[in-house]
Amino acid sequence: MWANESVFYQIYPLGMTGAPFENDGVLEHRILKVIDWIPHFKKLGINAIYFSPLFESDTHGYNTRDYRMIDKRLGTNEDFKKVCEELHKEGIKVILDGVFNHVGRGFFGFKDVLEKRFDSQYKDWFNISFDGNSNYNDGLWYEGWEGNYDLVKLNLRNENVVNYLLESVKFWIDEFGIDGLRLDVAYMVDRDFLKRLRSACDSWKEEFFLVGEILGGDYKVIMNDEMCHSATNYECYKGIHSSFNSYNLFEIVHSLMRQFGPENWTLYKGAHLFSFVDNHDVTRAASIVQNPEHLKLMYAFIFGMPGIPIIYYGSEWGVKGDKSQGDPALRPAFDKPEWNELTDYIAALAKAWKGEKALHYGDFKSLVLNNKQCIFERKFEDERIMIAVNAEENPFTAHFDAQAGRAHDLITGEEIDFGGGLELPPYTAYILKPF
Repeated sequence: MWANESVFYQIYPLGMTGAPFENDGVLEHRILKVIDWIPHFKKLGINAIYFSPLFESDTHGYNTRDYRMIDKRLGTNEDFKKVCEELHKEGIKVILDGVFNHVGRGFFGFKDVLEKRFDSQYKDWFNISFDGNSNYNDGLWYEGWEGNYDLVKLNLRNENVVNYLLESVKFWIDEFGIDGLRLDVAYMVDRDFLKRLRSACDSWKEEFFLVGEILGGDYKVIMNDEMCHSATNYECYKGIHSSFNSYNLFEIVHSLMRQFGPENWTLYKGAHLFSFVDNHDVTRAASIVQNPEHLKLMYAFIFGMPGIPIIYYGSEWGVKGDKSQGDPALRPAFDKPEWNELTDYIAALAKAWKGEKALHYGDFKSLVLNNKQCIFERKFEDERIMIAVNAEENPFTAHFDAQAGRAHDLITGEEIDFGGGLELPPYTAYILKPF
């Protein structure tokens, strides 16, 4: 699967392009701005773009009005088709947000229900009771997503709903040539629908990639041979931040051992989860990390651990954003990308990662583990790589069975000699390939 060897980049289009939060219905060709960013993507080492919602919606994209029309605030279907063509020309794959659990109140089917009530052909597309009332005083009750009544839950047991959504995905493949989907709140989506989606997509396009959003529990409930290929690794997202902020690398390494370790009982050995330090729903890494020196080390973790690394737009140059200030604070507009020392570092990580099968497919073994230092090994067939991290302000010498005396650091290209122990400078990560 191509995704297992790709570095992903997440864009929240309505935010990045500066679209108004409320859908004003004014056509603006903002999505074309993405084309101007393609040199930045290539320099950073990006192979795939994940676009958060960009279809016609009420406000933030997740309250869809029309699954087959690009939001007017972003442009037209032809505009986005051009964006996809330009990305594909540069070898960059495209995946979209599949928001199939719920729609917006402006969705054509729900508007029809509000107007025609019992006589609407769409009344069974939702979970509705005409004996109740809603927060909007509609004179009917309907199920919203987790109590959010601007998000009207779809009835994924209704064959007409399923067919409409599957036909929409087929339209995206045919019209835009997309290569996959990130499934919003996949942990809540009807499992039979996920199976039908996977089967349909497999028949429509070879190696069509499905990654499901799941916040906790066992990822295998949605990540398996019948549903999603991958899932969002929120356990390790939390573990990375917590470990650095508390100077306790035991937390993240124990999570990685539980998920990918050499024992037979490990949960996700051989799986390729999405590895991230932030996204459109959580506080930016630069705002949550307490010691700024740790920021680059967090990125070293997502490129060193098992999984598929994904970078959230703007975070590669250290943009801040606090969830407590509301979602718009996490989804700002940028006229153009920036580049600084952190971006250089992430680009070096991406270059190192893309060339190594051991980082794509290797198993996980912990070699050294202290509160502020860790070394772990990724091994695949005859390839072997060690990731070493020192999270403190003092140098550290690690003595362990390295099974080698010298290695190249794939981040900097320098040669490291550890015949007398591996010397780790302060706040340093190495990706070591022995020779």
